[in-house]
Amino acid sequence: MPNIDVSVHHVTRVEGHGTIRVRASDGKIERVEWRVPEAPRFFEAMVRGRSYEDIQTIVSRICGICSVTHSLAAIKAVEDAIGVTVSKQTDALRIVLHYAEQIESHVLHVGYLVAPDLLGQKSVVPLVASHPDVVKTVIALHKLGNAGMELIGGRMTHPVTVKPGGFAKLPTEAQLKAYKKDLENGMKLVGILADVVVSLADKLPDFNRDTEYVALKTDGTYTFYHGDIASTDVKETTDVHKFESVANEYVSAQSTAKWCKWHRDSYAVGALARYNINADLLLPEAKAVAAKFGLQKGACNPYLNSVAQVVEIAQVIAHSIRLIDGVLTDGVTPETPKAAPREGEGVGSVEAPRGILFHRYAFDGKGMCTSANICIPTGQNHGNIQKDFESLVPKIIDKPQDEIRLLMEMLVRAYDPCISCSTHYLDVEFV
Repeated sequence: MPNIDVSVHHVTRVEGHGTIRVRASDGKIERVEWRVPEAPRFFEAMVRGRSYEDIQTIVSRICGICSVTHSLAAIKAVEDAIGVTVSKQTDALRIVLHYAEQIESHVLHVGYLVAPDLLGQKSVVPLVASHPDVVKTVIALHKLGNAGMELIGGRMTHPVTVKPGGFAKLPTEAQLKAYKKDLENGMKLVGILADVVVSLADKLPDFNRDTEYVALKTDGTYTFYHGDIASTDVKETTDVHKFESVANEYVSAQSTAKWCKWHRDSYAVGALARYNINADLLLPEAKAVAAKFGLQKGACNPYLNSVAQVVEIAQVIAHSIRLIDGVLTDGVTPETPKAAPREGEGVGSVEAPRGILFHRYAFDGKGMCTSANICIPTGQNHGNIQKDFESLVPKIIDKPQDEIRLLMEMLVRAYDPCISCSTHYLDVEFV
């Protein structure tokens, strides 16, 4: 059996820098590593000493892809700390805003980052000539998500309208009606995208590893925004205020990002985790997409995370339409955000496209931030990627080295990692 020496610096078509290292001699595996070498970032330190009114603006810069998600997790934590409860209208519009980012991010991942692997290309560029209709569908859906973020968040990246207590500016009823029509057209495009992915599903590797999946859960809704922390390993849920007891972050010598574990040595978050916990609550439109794939609750093939993302695109579009209908039925009511500083501590949790996200902040009586803790989805997935590698490599070690490399790169891409966001590593002690 030939020697294997795989060294990928760095995995392409992911956000940030991650490295794969595999070495085997005469079929004996000597090293299998998922490494994160990217420089740490210090957003928790950046917000200390800043006003509760500025937190959302600062932490939205953690990610250019998930800026809405970070904004909403932060604003929920701030409102939790200062004792603010928002209106039904604000809550509904924030969820629609959040869904717009889910559409944009999931389509970006499936259409631009994963599709080239399934079609034997190194990037999406050659697909413009070979599969123009597919690329046009992806672009249209991507535009739909961006339009929703611009409408409700004020711009496509780093929203400016989200404020403690509500919104600085509300969309008009006419704008919401127009966006609803775009969403209805978008639902047709999801069917086209799903059919394309179904036709390529045999290109997804057949690899399964029993895994703990973690996501938000609440009664009656396939949730991205409200709920407690659920695991496929236990029946009980955990309050989001106790998220540190779930994540159990620890330092790995392979990574400038902390890793996480709960009931096992690792767990997974993201679209497949949400599906495994909440699939029974999908709306009919999303259930129909899942049926096309034959995706079953309990699936433990990490490559199917991209399939779960397609199902979720249908889910969030369908739910957005229902939420907008509710807002329009009641009529858009002008609101002035009301919030005042007070001493307190709060937690906000939402489902980022890549999985469950936690923000914790404490404030003094003047509303100045005294401490912060942010736990990123990709940070929670790093340990699980390593465990998947350890299970996958023995199964493929007899394949050609280039195929081994591709299968491992595809596995990383399946998690849709946001590596830069996850590098919250150092505890700096100034002397």
